[in-house]
Amino acid sequence: MTSGCTADTDGSPAGAAPGGGGPALAAVDTLTVKGRAPKTGYEREKFGRAWIDVDGNGCGTRDDILKRDLSDVRFKEGRCKVASGVLADDPYTGGRVDFVRGRSKVDIDHLVALSDAWQKGAQQWEAEKRHRFANDPLNLLAVDASANRRKSDGDAATWLPPNKAYRCTYVAAQVAVKKKYGVWVTRGERDAMQKVLRGCPDQKLP
Repeated sequence: MTSGCTADTDGSPAGAAPGGGGPALAAVDTLTVKGRAPKTGYEREKFGRAWIDVDGNGCGTRDDILKRDLSDVRFKEGRCKVASGVLADDPYTGGRVDFVRGRSKVDIDHLVALSDAWQKGAQQWEAEKRHRFANDPLNLLAVDASANRRKSDGDAATWLPPNKAYRCTYVAAQVAVKKKYGVWVTRGERDAMQKVLRGCPDQKLP
């Protein structure tokens, strides 16, 4: 899960769309650079009810991500509600985190925080696009809850995972999300992204 800066030479063209595997460093240059807009008007509800079933599989997004990212998963009442599991290699800290429903030490993080997106374009979106953004698996990751709280709504200029082996993958994912949805970056954020990705120039977009 935390593959970090492993080179990938699949020959994909620079700036390929998310899922196309283009070089993340080149993709940074395709992001719009603007100043951060005011946070005025931001509410979590503006991105829709949390963890709706966007893919029609009968399960909420949160449980879908837990099933994807945890190992030793056990269910409660069918195959949707994850009762327990193990985050064996937490991407943010590199440690092991146990998940138990109702007293979880695992959060589902928005790699690009909703508040950050709001200040960089999302306040101008239609509600349906904000709902898709908030529930897109590309932008979601099961992580250590305490690390996620420390991150808050920070961008790459203000917070990076303590687990340095994951930073290339983390920043590449943020670039992919911002490219997909047209979320802009500040100059400081762009510079921080480039600094990380110059250390792993073959890192691909997810």
